[in-house]
Amino acid sequence: MDQLANLGQGFLTVLTPMNMLWVFVGALLGTAVGVLPGLGSAMAVALLLPVTFSLDPIGAFIMFAGVLFGGLFGDSISGILMNTPGNSTAIAGSIEGHRMAKSGRAAQALATSAIGAFVGGIVSSVLVVFFAPSLAQLATLFGPAEYLALAVFAFVAISAVVSDSVLRGLSALVIGLAIALVGIDGISGAARFTGGMPELFDGVDIVVITVGLLALGEVVSVAAKRGTKQDNEVIPSSGRLWLSRKEFRLATPAWLRGTAIGVPFGIIPVGGSEVPTFLAYGTERRLATRRGDRTFGKGAIQGVAGPEAAGNATAGTAMGALLALGLPTSATAAVLLAAFRQYGLQPGPLLFERASELVWALLASFFVGMVVLLILNLPFAPLWAKLLRVPRHYLYSGITVFAMLGVYATSGKILDLVLVLAIGLLGFAMRRYGLPVAPVLIGVILGPLAETEFRRAMAVSGGDPAVLVGSPIAIGLYSVLVLGVAGLLVQRARTRRRQEAQA
Repeated sequence: MDQLANLGQGFLTVLTPMNMLWVFVGALLGTAVGVLPGLGSAMAVALLLPVTFSLDPIGAFIMFAGVLFGGLFGDSISGILMNTPGNSTAIAGSIEGHRMAKSGRAAQALATSAIGAFVGGIVSSVLVVFFAPSLAQLATLFGPAEYLALAVFAFVAISAVVSDSVLRGLSALVIGLAIALVGIDGISGAARFTGGMPELFDGVDIVVITVGLLALGEVVSVAAKRGTKQDNEVIPSSGRLWLSRKEFRLATPAWLRGTAIGVPFGIIPVGGSEVPTFLAYGTERRLATRRGDRTFGKGAIQGVAGPEAAGNATAGTAMGALLALGLPTSATAAVLLAAFRQYGLQPGPLLFERASELVWALLASFFVGMVVLLILNLPFAPLWAKLLRVPRHYLYSGITVFAMLGVYATSGKILDLVLVLAIGLLGFAMRRYGLPVAPVLIGVILGPLAETEFRRAMAVSGGDPAVLVGSPIAIGLYSVLVLGVAGLLVQRARTRRRQEAQA
């Protein structure tokens, strides 16, 4: 029960007028920066890091908590409304969220996102408070073979689920893996597919790929329809703030499932929330297919609820891994690690003894920050939704400007602007020929991890491939994958035969 007493002291520290102001300012600024394409939650924390230099450590980290969760919700706002996620962690939720917006349910999609973020964040924060050391031990169970199995699971599961054709999904995955090969090989140090340009030695930045495929690809796709009947369509919005009883009943299990998927990924260093959000999306889509629910692809509320809860659950437990082990498992956690060092603090087991007041105030601020964020954003969901009433040529011109500014702000390279245009044209071509975009992104994000862990496993085992299936975790992941894909293929074959019989 010491945790409850310490958390109570943390709440007493946070619930003062000045510290509440920092939570409010952090949530507001985080949301504002997260909305901009190409920036996102990690960039929001990085950009606002210098602002906190004049604050005391407790005030600074309380503000960071607001920025962190505000940025995550801001990422989703632009993804749902304009199919332009502020960060790659919001991609999965934007797939169905944008379709909901196009069908006139933007406010409901934003409300689903906000409540899902709240549920995932609260549950993960409770687990961090009581079980941070125990959760952190799970990370030690993953070696090279387990990381590879995790990556392969994500590759095949997402490619098979997000497209009606497994072949098209796998083709899109190959495109993503090919892009991931550009740059310096992490094991040998050799340059690959760089054309001799030093600017490409670090590879193609994920921000460039995300903004190109999703933002500019969408802009070019809309521009190609200029003057057609589709171009003249006005996207309606009912502006309804709250979810109906039926929508709430559909979303609640998805929020809980997404939270359960996201919690363990916060302590596994796979780079962020991309894997759990896509797995949550795939889970909801498979369950919908099994139920005979055909709303996926047309704006299924479960496709927003699951990924949004998973993303915030992962962010919450990632903070637990950072505080308990000093292990940054995401880009945002890495920026916060720099913030700790700025104040002469080193996250890890000793942090709870040396700076207990700061740690428990920070944990309490997670709860307060998410409540503030919910209060801030739920009433404004209909207002955000009115962005869709802006004339398309103004709206998409603005998206293009902010997207290019966001890309240039992250690197300062002119080459990245050229690359984002080229990838935008690739995104347009994929839309035109029915190739899904999500497998490209999952291939780019997890491709380097899969390659590195495969080569490490081979090096450790002396080239024996049996090491890849030598642990219960790896065997379990591959078994679930095989059973899941087999079930999906059987389900699709039955659906196809039923449709042929009806025809």
